[in-house]
Amino acid sequence: MRRKVTIVLPAYNEEASFELLKERMGRVLAENPDYDWEFLMVNDGSTDNTLQQMMRLHREDAGHWNYVDLSRNFGKEAAMLAGFDYARGDALIVMDIDMQHPVEVIPEMLRWWEEGYDDVYAQRRSSRESWFKRRSSRWYYRLLQRSTRVPIQQNTGDFRLLDRSCIDALRRLRETERNTKGLYSWIGFRKKGVYYEQLERQTGRSKWSVMQLIDLAINGLTSYTVAPLRMATILGVSVSLIAFLYLIYIIIKTVLYGDPVAGYPTLMVTILFMGGVQLLSLGIIGEYLGKVFMESKGRPVYLVESYNGVKDGDKENGVKDGDKGMVR
Repeated sequence: MRRKVTIVLPAYNEEASFELLKERMGRVLAENPDYDWEFLMVNDGSTDNTLQQMMRLHREDAGHWNYVDLSRNFGKEAAMLAGFDYARGDALIVMDIDMQHPVEVIPEMLRWWEEGYDDVYAQRRSSRESWFKRRSSRWYYRLLQRSTRVPIQQNTGDFRLLDRSCIDALRRLRETERNTKGLYSWIGFRKKGVYYEQLERQTGRSKWSVMQLIDLAINGLTSYTVAPLRMATILGVSVSLIAFLYLIYIIIKTVLYGDPVAGYPTLMVTILFMGGVQLLSLGIIGEYLGKVFMESKGRPVYLVESYNGVKDGDKENGVKDGDKGMVR
């Protein structure tokens, strides 16, 4: 019996990518006939004709193309979780719908999966991104690795093959403030890296602005580790120690040489520095407190409008209600 593989394709305003997507997935079908394939598209609240394009592909080939329509834009992390929830395959491959991930890597992923690896992640050998984006990404992963004892894969994104055991593990992690790249590492399992050359985007443009990438990095760091809180504690202790030593210095100086009126600049610098450290620490605490506040609400990670056009998508997918993020 042939095993089933699901390719999850999250999409937000990607109507221009569907002809290329159809051609590339057709190549996957032709070049890998030993597997049953499901192409699961997740519409993350698009405002263009992305949903209509998904509906068209499903009408043309309902045996391979399925789609989940979220009720609004919840973000890529939530869209991927929806893909995990609705995927029917024995394995799952996450790909960008703009097809910057080359399908030529898929046979190698499948080969390592057949040899027993549960998580076959793709590492970029080179990138088409700007110098700043590449460098900042490298700094971010280095910082993330140093802040945790869990191994973090360098130069990797969401492009990877996951065995059903990994999918089931990820489905159990229902936090709303998600950092899926960190969760891939956290769940463990047997991992294997393969290399690929990232392709240029041929249609549309990236939806990620600089501020969105910064927000994603901060959210990923604070969602995955408490290292910033520990850094704030260390910084506070260090500043307190320096202030105490400076206090001793002032006392000794006053006893030996008196206490002249001069010293206003030093006083202002000290006050401003201490105030800055306090505000930084309060900001870090506020980030974590905000996450606790959001998690305490117990809201679902995402809500589904329909699955393949059917409102009650759970029955269509044959999965119990309690297993779905939308009805948690």
